[in-house]
Amino acid sequence: MIRRIYSTLPQFKTLEFHNGLNIVLAQRTQESTERHTRNRAGKSSITEIIHFLMAGNVEKDSMFREECLQDHYFGINFDLGGHPVTVQRKLSSRTTLQVVGGEYTHWPTQPSVDDKSGDLLIANTMWKHVLAKIMFVTPETEESFGPTFRSLFSYFVRRVSNGGFLSPSRQSKMQQLADEQVNLSYLIGLDWTISQQWQVIREQEKALKSLQKAAREGALGEFISTTSDLRTKLTVTESQFERLRQNLAEFRVLPEYQTLEKEASELTRSISQLNDENTMDRQLIADLQDSIKQETPPTEKQVDTVYKQAGIELPETALKRFEEVRAFHLSVVANRQSYIEGELATARQRIVERERVITRHEERRAELMGILQTHGALEHFSKLQGELNRIEAEIENLKQRYLTAEKLETRKTDLELERQQLLRQLRQDYKEQDYTLREAILAFEEISQVMYNEAGQLVISTSDNGPRFDVKIQGRRSAGISNMQIFCFDMMLTKLCAKRGIGPGFLFHDSHLFDGVDERQVAKALEIGAGYAENLGFQYIVTMNEDTVPSSMPDGFDFKRYVLPTRLTDATEDGGLFGVRFG
Repeated sequence: MIRRIYSTLPQFKTLEFHNGLNIVLAQRTQESTERHTRNRAGKSSITEIIHFLMAGNVEKDSMFREECLQDHYFGINFDLGGHPVTVQRKLSSRTTLQVVGGEYTHWPTQPSVDDKSGDLLIANTMWKHVLAKIMFVTPETEESFGPTFRSLFSYFVRRVSNGGFLSPSRQSKMQQLADEQVNLSYLIGLDWTISQQWQVIREQEKALKSLQKAAREGALGEFISTTSDLRTKLTVTESQFERLRQNLAEFRVLPEYQTLEKEASELTRSISQLNDENTMDRQLIADLQDSIKQETPPTEKQVDTVYKQAGIELPETALKRFEEVRAFHLSVVANRQSYIEGELATARQRIVERERVITRHEERRAELMGILQTHGALEHFSKLQGELNRIEAEIENLKQRYLTAEKLETRKTDLELERQQLLRQLRQDYKEQDYTLREAILAFEEISQVMYNEAGQLVISTSDNGPRFDVKIQGRRSAGISNMQIFCFDMMLTKLCAKRGIGPGFLFHDSHLFDGVDERQVAKALEIGAGYAENLGFQYIVTMNEDTVPSSMPDGFDFKRYVLPTRLTDATEDGGLFGVRFG
């Protein structure tokens, strides 16, 4: 329970609390509006101070950002693990808290002594750890998506600034589904690890969707591809690798490969040149043979006929002279034929010699080509080896891409199967925890029936996205009825935790809980809260505006008995909790 809330701010109004129901009353003047009252009377500020002293962070729009508060401590005296303790925290050095008094030897983390001041100090992160272990007995090892002190505690001190009065099952409008499922399961007494595993699946599904989107839209599409495409590429590349590997296994390196390759090339060029020369000689022989056929001298008759056709008579002396010329011409023709015959013989001999050389060259070239075909150069072998290594790396890359694509295509199905497995586990847990479920449902029903005849029911169900905690309301839903369902829900949680021996030992409700609520239900809520607090041994703290106090109370319920002596008002500058107005 909380015994005292104080501050070193001189004008601050110290709040002294007692067992059971505590009502902090504030007077609100007629000219006040919701906008004006935030830091005037200071009722909601009590909630912020409690969270600040219970390892809360200071948000950007928090009142604790006010300059006039920075050098002042805020402190609380309360029971922790059955032992009273007093801690205080200064705004300007909020990373640590000072342990002012009380018992702390049972804490899992001990405060340290400041060398300069001698104060007992504990880091805020360690203070959070202490509160988690002692208040809620959270698991020894803090796991991802496990129950956390700040989330658990916020169900017992809801903050209107965080939307804490919007839904029974959510203590903040920004609370994530996993946080709601895990922490409510823990508080009610169900297997919270099932909800934890559900969040692991959701995180994997989120990552999978991001990867699939990147594969469709970005550069990853070329990398990942589909299993069918990658399977084809992988099969073809592996076949190519195997062929090249076999060729390398049979490869014989010839050190003189380049020398022999050069000799073979020179032989080829020589054969080609010799063939060209033979072609030229064969053409020469053909020309010489044609020349021989054309070297025949004309007869006398042919000469006479030519002249007669020209109309000229040749004399005897001319004919005699022609005979002499003919004899000379025959001699010349005979000599020329002899010369041509010699040229023909020489050309034919050259061709024969070349053919012999060509035959020798072709035999040598065939020998060299046989060697070159069965052997290879070292340089060529090295290139082939490099190509083999490149293909092998490509195969490994394709295998990795194939596995990635396969995971993408099958992981969604796997996650759906895991969801179904978790659903079976959740149903089995609910079956085994039937007593716990009945206790929670009946506790809510008991409170709800007192408030309204058919106000609502607590429904704890299973779904393929984890446990669901719903409050079903009959008839038309109003703000007042919704707020009272939050009251019933919080009382139910407090009752269950009190029986299990966990929780802060107090429940705090800001006056916003009663906005729009019929005064008869407000009176019943106060009566129920007082009765539960007394019977179960916890403290119930309520802040209220005087003008919303019910005009009549249930028989036997003494409202004034629970009102704290400290009264807050917005009528004067110093009438609020802080004794000073700001913001």
